[in-house]
Amino acid sequence: MTETTTRHGADAATGRPWLDASLPVEERVELLLSAMTVEEKAGLFFHTMMAIGDLEEANPAFSLPSARELVDGRHMTHFNLLGAAPTGRDIARWHNALQEMAASTRLGIPVTLSTDPRHSFSDNPGAAIMAGPFSQWPETMGLAAIGDEALVERFADIARQEYTAVGLRVALHPQVDLATEPRWARQTATFGEDAELAGRMGAAYIRGFQGEAFGVGSVSTMTKHFPGGGPQKDGEDPHFSYGREQVYPGGMFEHHLKPFEAAFEAGTRQIMPYYGMPLGTEYEEVGFGFNKSVITGLLRERYGFDGLVCTDWGLISDAELFGTPFPARAWGVEHLTPSERIVKILDAGADQFGGETCVDLLVDLVAAGDVAEERLDVSARRILREKFVLGLFEDPFVDEDAADQIVGRADFRAAGEAAQRAAIAVLDNDGTLPVAGGRRLYVEGIDAEIAARYGTVVDTPHEADVAVLRLHAPFEQRESMFENFFHAGSLAFPDDVVTHVREVARAVPTVVDVLLDRPAILTPFVGEVAALTANWGANGAALLDVLTGAAQARGRLPFDLPRSMTAVEQSRPDVPFDTADPLFRFGHGLEIPGA
Repeated sequence: MTETTTRHGADAATGRPWLDASLPVEERVELLLSAMTVEEKAGLFFHTMMAIGDLEEANPAFSLPSARELVDGRHMTHFNLLGAAPTGRDIARWHNALQEMAASTRLGIPVTLSTDPRHSFSDNPGAAIMAGPFSQWPETMGLAAIGDEALVERFADIARQEYTAVGLRVALHPQVDLATEPRWARQTATFGEDAELAGRMGAAYIRGFQGEAFGVGSVSTMTKHFPGGGPQKDGEDPHFSYGREQVYPGGMFEHHLKPFEAAFEAGTRQIMPYYGMPLGTEYEEVGFGFNKSVITGLLRERYGFDGLVCTDWGLISDAELFGTPFPARAWGVEHLTPSERIVKILDAGADQFGGETCVDLLVDLVAAGDVAEERLDVSARRILREKFVLGLFEDPFVDEDAADQIVGRADFRAAGEAAQRAAIAVLDNDGTLPVAGGRRLYVEGIDAEIAARYGTVVDTPHEADVAVLRLHAPFEQRESMFENFFHAGSLAFPDDVVTHVREVARAVPTVVDVLLDRPAILTPFVGEVAALTANWGANGAALLDVLTGAAQARGRLPFDLPRSMTAVEQSRPDVPFDTADPLFRFGHGLEIPGA
């Protein structure tokens, strides 16, 4: 008998009967629920951020109190982990300290740690985290570019192993929104523009994270953003008030549900509605997190979904992010007080408030009779059930030595790097590719030491045999730091960038590689450069392996590439493949001879 089993058996006999693992899960849920105060039940409803660091210190960047206050004072047990640490051991050690704190509370309810994607190249505290010690893969869009379900499932299984090794048990992904508005800032974490592809890839992703049978070794997937976050007016994101409207001029609301239907079939455990408010549909014109016609009517009743529903972050309270005030994303219900917003979210059918810590408001609502304790029990059962099935009550801790061995394991890193190479798409090639070894190379955006492995690095284009320029899809600078994490606005390259590329291309055969976190307007480069490639997260070595023919580029465009901004502006945000005369079509990708 293990120490854990012995301890839990003793606890079960001395006042914590829900720790008896021999009992059915539903019975354990009811035993624990009956022991909880209103305050403890209310704490379950709040799912906010927490950063690795001192558990006794507040987080000023996100205006958050200390872990001690959240866990001990507000009875909260769900946290989205921000940032990274140098090693898996560091994360595991911090996680175990947090679980020790949770174990010391009256009921000892373990913490559930969640995370945004953290296996690629994005670094956005509102959406994704740089890989750090984890294996590094292309963005989700890059996995879609490869289009291999088995590879996606393999990725998700590797990510599951790395997550569970450090105590991460909820994935705030996959993101199965359709990238039908080329300007939308959140599409790099989607599977692209095609509903069938997004459905297949999303289902494989869920299977990899949750496993054949959901349980102790699983990571619970929170599929988002129901009912599809792609059709944003002008491509602006509803993290911000100017992006609050979702529009359907093509009448394609139902089309955006298709990937979610595949996710339901795959058994996703949780759902996150988006911030946006639908205009011109049969549904109430309020943000989806407040929308009873969508959460109860569509999700719960039509699809029969009885899993957890957690709102997107910050629907209730105004906040300050990186020193800048941001209003609550209470789109369509801005006039309601924070307490009234809570009531509306609960009435809509959601179970948790993402990014919120105002537990006292919910407690006061119950005391005033505005929210029935029985309504708390409905969601509390779902929340507690998930913790029990994940095995958190049996053993919330992780093995720190094992975490160090599993996170960033050599074969995991190799698999991620192979996927980086495979995801690269060759869009145009005049015969310059493959580049022969030992050539004189002029590079921009690639570390000279890495490039030197493939040829002789020179200082100017005029000295080179071939130039390789790496660009990032363009975006507009916005007023605040947080806004600029979300790349929005025009997809056209600035004139100075176009001029520079053409000048280099006139001096030497030039390969231009573009990170397409959004579909950039590449028209100015076609016919001017020797070759065009696209990536969705690839290091310099991965790119040069492809350009020199040492590795095969398997990427195919997961969206249409528009020919012009005029075509983008005239397209309908909800309609896939709606830009006129695209430069390159969905599925386009060339093979490099001899690769």
